[in-house]
Amino acid sequence: MFRFSTIKDYHIALQNGQTTCVEAVRFYIDTIKANASLNAFIEIYEAEAIAKASALDAVCKAGAILQPLHGVIVGLKDVICYQDHPVTAASAMLNNFKSIYNATATQKLLDAGAIIIGRQNCDEFAMGSSNENSYYGPVKNAKDQERVSGGSSGGSAVAVQAGLCMISLGSDTGGSVRQPADFCGVIGIKPTYGRISRYGLIAYASSFDQIGIFAKTIEDAALTLEVIAGADDFDSTVSNKPVEKYSSLLDVQKKYRIAYFKEALEHPSLDKEIRAQTMALIEELKSEGHTVDAVDFELLDYVVPTYYVLTTAEASSNLSRFDGVKFGHRTKTKNIDLTEMYKASRSEGFGDEVKRRILLGTFVLSEGYFDAYFTKAQQVRRLLKNKTDELFAHYDAIISPTVPSPAFKIGEKSTDPIAMFLADIYTVYPNLVGIPAISIPLFTHSNAMPFGLQLMTKHFSETTLLQIADYLLHLKH
Repeated sequence: MFRFSTIKDYHIALQNGQTTCVEAVRFYIDTIKANASLNAFIEIYEAEAIAKASALDAVCKAGAILQPLHGVIVGLKDVICYQDHPVTAASAMLNNFKSIYNATATQKLLDAGAIIIGRQNCDEFAMGSSNENSYYGPVKNAKDQERVSGGSSGGSAVAVQAGLCMISLGSDTGGSVRQPADFCGVIGIKPTYGRISRYGLIAYASSFDQIGIFAKTIEDAALTLEVIAGADDFDSTVSNKPVEKYSSLLDVQKKYRIAYFKEALEHPSLDKEIRAQTMALIEELKSEGHTVDAVDFELLDYVVPTYYVLTTAEASSNLSRFDGVKFGHRTKTKNIDLTEMYKASRSEGFGDEVKRRILLGTFVLSEGYFDAYFTKAQQVRRLLKNKTDELFAHYDAIISPTVPSPAFKIGEKSTDPIAMFLADIYTVYPNLVGIPAISIPLFTHSNAMPFGLQLMTKHFSETTLLQIADYLLHLKH
């Protein structure tokens, strides 16, 4: 029976004739179908995945050098465009919409030999922290199906957690890769803003959004990042900095200088077990010869309101195009004027959480409130950026919990948006300042659910981020 451990081992097995890409694809298709109750995949591309696998097997049989992601089975969050395939942002607004082009990240995957096996469920328009806001229903945590998967990239996280694909791509606006990775016990990386092109990613908040990666190993995450990162003529915000060979730079022995926010570990919302195990890790790092310092971060309680003011403002603008004329669902109500048609189309097409955020964003941008909210939030964002630059002048990395608690029960927080927003208290900070961050699965709670540690480094220091993450995983396992 087919088994997957790492991309490297998979490629060795292919070259030795121990398995084939077709066998791998059939295994994952069967596994997805057997785990349909998780609701991780919206659609499987069965016939074309098998056809692509067969073509790749012919290449391998001919003795050609394998491409970096030859035969690697990948799932895409339903906000990343794949030409001639539906992309709906898990929303009734885009029901039956098909993309007419590939996202740059998708194209780079295909060019590197990857096989895209399907599109994955998520919170509608990537807005949510639990994956309960999808038009297609909630995604369930494979560890305990009564619990949430995390959001908004819950389907992508669960797909890797449950072995439904080898790698998943998600998107991360304020933790939407790292938070579900934490809840599901897998690796989730959000690179520096601009490290991966956003071309073909349905926008939520354009100055925050970044495509991220889910994987079971740091090596696989690093290799995937190598493939999809880099310059792109279609995205003016993407960086032209060279992409390092992350996967070949992991094994480094050195002593690191690490900071953690005192306020983060003393915050009243933080689960006591998460606090205790994180503090124990800090002591272990010190005993291994690393410098680990508590630093004051008096802005912690401002990050969530700042994030929600700015992202909802950007969402209000970005989602205005979905009006039933230019894009999206159009109401079938007859004999109404244009304004009423817009209202009806958007009311029918968007779910409650998306409406909530559009309304909040429109409010903070409105006359009389713009300076009080939006301008003030921009000023706080600048203060956060200055504080971050100051910290990284002295430290290699910052660590924190990824999420204040392990995965909660489905429906537990759905009537309390404030409690849901506070679940993002640790993850929104890297998006506000644009730095890379990763959640790595290090711990287990007494309720048997996994939880992780968030690691952050300075802009475009993904190599250091991955090196420390790899070190920590080896230290704890």
